[in-house]
Amino acid sequence: MLKLTRKVEYALIALRHMQDKAPELVSSTKEIATQYNIPLEILAKTLQHLAKENIIEPINGPRGGYRLKAQLGNINLVEFFERVEGPLGLSDCFYDSNCLQIDYCNIRTPIQRINANMINMFRSMTVQDVTS
Repeated sequence: MLKLTRKVEYALIALRHMQDKAPELVSSTKEIATQYNIPLEILAKTLQHLAKENIIEPINGPRGGYRLKAQLGNINLVEFFERVEGPLGLSDCFYDSNCLQIDYCNIRTPIQRINANMINMFRSMTVQDVTS
């Protein structure tokens, strides 16, 4: 079944949390994890990854945490999903794969059409559309 990964869900929850705060305020990992019942360790890794991708900015110090860095309206969902999780596709044959059936697959063409439509839909939406 096609669904968002927990990492993507947690990233979107954290971004919405930060977006709802004044731009100069920071959000700690513990604050977000506690408020939304997210495992602290997983959220910490997710936020570090978002910082590495220049989507959020780490603020060091005793009152440190993270705040938004990127304009969420400028990041489409395809770009976001790929920056958080890697290539986007309905099945392995859409990116580097060792699929044994690739030369014999009788559903590859229709699945490619579905995949193209899905990518076009996600490309037309931004992270801000989801977090607002």
